[in-house]
Amino acid sequence: MLGDIEDWAQAASRLAGGVPLHSALDVTDPGDWLALDAAVREAAWCRPRLLPAWWHSGPPSADLTRLDESRLALALCHRDGRIRQEALRQSLRHPGLLPLVVIRCTDWAEPVREDARRLLSEALNADSALGLAPLILRVGSRDRGAFGVDALGRTLRQASHGRLAALFTDPDRTVRRFAYRLAVEGRLLRPAELARAAARDEDTVVQDLCATAALTALADEDDHERVLTPLLSARNPRVRSAGVTALRRAERSPRAEPFLTDRSALVRACARYVVRQQGGDPAAWYRGRCAAADDRELPPGAVIGLAECGNRSDAGLLRPLLAHPSAGVRARAVAGLRALDRVDAKRLRPLLDDPAAGVVRETAAALLPTAEELPADWLLERIGCERPRHVRVGAFRLLDARGGVAALRAAVGLLEDPDVKLRTWAAQSVQRWHASPDERRGDSEVGELLDRCRHLFSDHVLRRRKWEAGVDN
Repeated sequence: MLGDIEDWAQAASRLAGGVPLHSALDVTDPGDWLALDAAVREAAWCRPRLLPAWWHSGPPSADLTRLDESRLALALCHRDGRIRQEALRQSLRHPGLLPLVVIRCTDWAEPVREDARRLLSEALNADSALGLAPLILRVGSRDRGAFGVDALGRTLRQASHGRLAALFTDPDRTVRRFAYRLAVEGRLLRPAELARAAARDEDTVVQDLCATAALTALADEDDHERVLTPLLSARNPRVRSAGVTALRRAERSPRAEPFLTDRSALVRACARYVVRQQGGDPAAWYRGRCAAADDRELPPGAVIGLAECGNRSDAGLLRPLLAHPSAGVRARAVAGLRALDRVDAKRLRPLLDDPAAGVVRETAAALLPTAEELPADWLLERIGCERPRHVRVGAFRLLDARGGVAALRAAVGLLEDPDVKLRTWAAQSVQRWHASPDERRGDSEVGELLDRCRHLFSDHVLRRRKWEAGVDN
């Protein structure tokens, strides 16, 4: 796709010179057609010399019957509705101009709009609909755009399954959504095909649409297995959760148990529902898995799962897991203690030096409420360049939350750090900094630190910060 209006003005100039359409724009890209339509009128005002003489003359002197495809494309975008209308009549000779006919179906001039709709209705068939679908659906979001979408739907409903299936893999997710809705409405896909589509497609709307339709259309025992298998093995948690929930209706509830430790909270919640419905106790199951702190195969999902459905007394099972050899288990143990509101700052502090970034990230989040109680010097040691980056980030996050002169000292010290993100966060921290009511007023160090970063403030704001800290001159 071309870039700004200057590029499109040049493209319009090339079309005026007779360059073929496919050389001036990407004829398969809906965005190029829409940009051309808008830019040609813009060029008429901003770059009038780039357009041919007939463009600026009235309809009587514009003999459109002599125009080739490229110049007729410009006429279809003309600011004068009479020229656009006449260009529509001449466009019958050039099927390549159908995209501009689609755009004219939403024209603000009613005669132009009605002529364009008549032409589109006559030209739209199973073959042309496949190529025009992305543009029709894009234009369909405009005012008066419903006609094209309705016409596309009528045409594709009459098309063969194979032609409609070509749209299932279209790179435009809007097209895929439209095609799958038609397939679901017309019951053109079997439940197993819908399940595979839900597992394969990356768009959440398509996933939900196909997964719901697949489970709704289940008919017999054989279908259950063919539908559930792709759903349960899907990468997307929304699709897996739909498959797990369906296990109860399919009378396969025992298969939900392994999903109690799924990496997704949504899937774990659905698995707990299914297990409870068959009389099981997910909390007891989680406690049994977490009781063996030396279990190297303990899945992290079991640890956080216990926190999600357990109670505060279960913190006793989670604390030994802070020393587990698996980083995932350690991180989920910290997150679990935080969820149960059983954070022990002294016990968690050593984990701020953990070699795993995920553990440090969870530890910093858990310690945030008690950041003011942490030793400032201990945190300042951990933002030094010799420390791993994730440790520095975690320590600075806590210092920033702690506030006071320690936070300002840390942020100013990082303003020239080699790490770009840390420098940016430090600058933002300095700009947010205010003197704490609990801090001693008149601290000369605060004045010196603020002077070192005066480039981050206006003179007025700098004076205000100093006045708040009691160090104004």
